Amino acid sequence: MGVSRLDVLYRRLLLTKLFIHGWGKPDDLKRIFEFRKIIGNREKCKDLVPKDYPVFIDKAEEQTDCKILNGHFISPLEYNLPGVLPPESVKARFQFIVPKKWKKYRPVCIHLAGTGDHFFWRRRTLMAKPMIKETGMASLLLENPYYILGKNENSVARSSLRNVSDLFVMGGALILESAALLHWLEREGYWPLGMTGISMGGHMASLAVTNWPKPIPLVPCLSWSTASSVFTTGVLSRAVNWRELEKQYAMHTVYEEEITRLLEYCGTDSFRMGQDFVKNSPDSFDTLSSVDIPAGFLSLDGPQHENGDVPSSALSSQGRGGAAGRTLLMSGHRGHLDQMLSAVSSSHPHIDMLSAKNMSQQARQRLSLQRESLGFMKGVMDECTHIANFSVPVDPSLIIVVQAKEDAYVPRAGVRSLQEIWPGCEVRYLNGGHVSAYLFKQGLFRWD
Repeated sequence: MGVSRLDVLYRRLLLTKLFIHGWGKPDDLKRIFEFRKIIGNREKCKDLVPKDYPVFIDKAEEQTDCKILNGHFISPLEYNLPGVLPPESVKARFQFIVPKKWKKYRPVCIHLAGTGDHFFWRRRTLMAKPMIKETGMASLLLENPYYILGKNENSVARSSLRNVSDLFVMGGALILESAALLHWLEREGYWPLGMTGISMGGHMASLAVTNWPKPIPLVPCLSWSTASSVFTTGVLSRAVNWRELEKQYAMHTVYEEEITRLLEYCGTDSFRMGQDFVKNSPDSFDTLSSVDIPAGFLSLDGPQHENGDVPSSALSSQGRGGAAGRTLLMSGHRGHLDQMLSAVSSSHPHIDMLSAKNMSQQARQRLSLQRESLGFMKGVMDECTHIANFSVPVDPSLIIVVQAKEDAYVPRAGVRSLQEIWPGCEVRYLNGGHVSAYLFKQGLFRWD
């Protein structure tokens, strides 16, 4: 199955850059990785958010077709990892849209926001109000951390993930904040409860459900098992500030010598075939210079396997230059190597580097740095976002995953399937890509 040309074109039209400040503070990364070991285990974190966690309603507004409640609470992450959230994100805000008249039950779905989904109007208009009309279901819309807002919806809003670590902080915050809201909804007598989200919101909702100690319906839309492929092989990889990431990785040995030691994820999509590749591969990629590469091989419009299971990285027991620690290297699968390297070679096309028969020492060092930085990105992303690094939801049969067959934002090739990680869940595929599904198929994301 190929990738959507609309996805590729849409990404090219956007000028947004990701992770412009780099990886984030090493101390923050260490704290986050240690905390991941707790929130990744449902038993260990069951007491992090008390059942009576305080939630406040600030304002109620009557509309013709519904009632809108605006509320807030202090993010539980502030108590568990003090200082890691930016000050403006310590207070979590939400909007609760309820029907004027309930039917037999009082069902509520929590919606987590996708990338760039500022404030609440988009989810309220496209999801919450139609769900009230169609099923009588209420919706609770939680604001993402790092989404800075003015006093009202007409103010300028901006989302900013300036560091790689910001994404992990956001995930930890949303997991605990979702638990606080689920507890509050239970106390208030709402039932049944469910969760959903689109794109990044779907992935964050998936992580939140792994933490909830009861069966709960989940509909993650346009998301998959890990964010690592999104930022290393998907079209968003072109928006990553690889130059800054490579520079910081080269300058600060703490990333390799200390932080890689904290990475525990060891799924088959990270490490399978890794030792054979390390043992059989040369120090450089000279042996690839004689390989005949088709002219259009690196095009993002090229074919992808819909549910490939070829690993995208492998683990070596030695760091660069023989230093202590572990360095994540690319696997021996040529297609994924080229696809990942293409993301980081915007000004120095790697295809020329790999084909050069007399590669300069500087070019070799550059390629090696790109390879290690990309491997480190995959390693830290898998550590904090891979679904397999978290508990299996209590009842996976209550989960319906909605995927786009030609999604260029969330590649499925090379990563483990959600059906493998969550046996019993259902996966439904829509024709088209990420952008077309979001723009034209919102109705299919809603469920009875």
